[in-house]
Amino acid sequence: MLLDDHLCFTLYAASRAVTSAYRPLLDAVGLTYPQYLVMLVLWQHGTAPVKNLVAALQLDYGTLTPLIKRLEAHGLLKRERRADDERVVEVALTPEGAALRQRIHTVPLAMGDAMGLTPGEIRTAQDLLRRLTANVIRHTSDAEPAETAS
Repeated sequence: MLLDDHLCFTLYAASRAVTSAYRPLLDAVGLTYPQYLVMLVLWQHGTAPVKNLVAALQLDYGTLTPLIKRLEAHGLLKRERRADDERVVEVALTPEGAALRQRIHTVPLAMGDAMGLTPGEIRTAQDLLRRLTANVIRHTSDAEPAETAS
C-alpha cells in the first residue's frame, strides 16, 4: 500500500497542518496548542476538577499536569484542593486567564479561513472523526487481553 492510501497518514498530516496553522496565532498570546485546549475547557466551564480535564482532553495526568503548572506559572489559572474532598484538585481561571479569551477571539475565525471548509463540511468532518475515535477506542478496549488470575 502507498503512504497516501493509509487513513492514518491522512489524519496525521491533517493534524500536523492544523496544529502548525495555530502556532503563530497562539504564539502571539504566549500559548502552545495543548495549553490552548486546556484554556478552551476552562473558558467553557470556568472551574473543573483535573479529572474532568483529563477526560475532556483525552490526556493522561502525566501529560496534563505540566500543562496546568505552566499555565498557573503564567498566572492564567490556579489549582486548589476542594475543601469538602481534599483528594480533588480543581482548576479555575484567574482574571488574567478569563481576559485572555477576549484577546484571542479571532483565532477560531482565522482557523476556519485556513481550513477552507464550509460550516457544514466542518460539522461532517467532526462527526466522522468523533465516530472514528469512538470506534477505535471501543475496538482497542475490546481487543485488550483479559487479566488472568495467577
